[in-house]
Amino acid sequence: MDLLDNYKKAWGNQVEIPCKFSALEIYKMAHAKSSSIVKWIFIIGILEFVLLNSLYFFMDMEEAYEEYKKMGLENFVFYSQIVVYAILFYFLAQFYLNYNQISTTDSTRQLMKKILKTRKTVRNYVFFNLSYLGLTMIVVTIASININIDQLNNKQILLVVFLMLISTIIILGLFWLFYQLLYGILLRKLNRNYKELAQLETEIS
Repeated sequence: MDLLDNYKKAWGNQVEIPCKFSALEIYKMAHAKSSSIVKWIFIIGILEFVLLNSLYFFMDMEEAYEEYKKMGLENFVFYSQIVVYAILFYFLAQFYLNYNQISTTDSTRQLMKKILKTRKTVRNYVFFNLSYLGLTMIVVTIASININIDQLNNKQILLVVFLMLISTIIILGLFWLFYQLLYGILLRKLNRNYKELAQLETEIS
């Protein structure tokens, strides 16, 4: 049983006047925990963005661009990167705003709403990243088939498509597990905090 549960147990056994004081203390603890969790979501989002983009320093971008050019994907890569970076910056801004709003929230109901909003933002962020990764793999596979279409028969094309689907499922599964480890723990703590606040709100009213 964590410290918040101990406070709640002690609060429930007290008389009416101290009970109101303890309810406020419990809310303050829940508020501080929520703010800390959302702050870490923001920090992890920034670190993930920086680390993934630092990989470009270890890759031969000219060679990669030539490969994309051979497949006719230079426009797709260029414009999709613009869209992706714009959306990623949007999510990072949302992470920061969620943290800032939770830090300045006064009431229990407002804090609960901000927790729900934060959970939704993180889930949308993960869904976007996985969707873009899946789309990229599908586009690259189709482009590879197109440039080799004269050398492939129907069975080989079906085999390539099948392998692409299997590879996409495996890679997306691995990334999903990665995000579950990265954000899942924080989201579970945030969800537990939400339930504590909902119970507190019921007991006070």
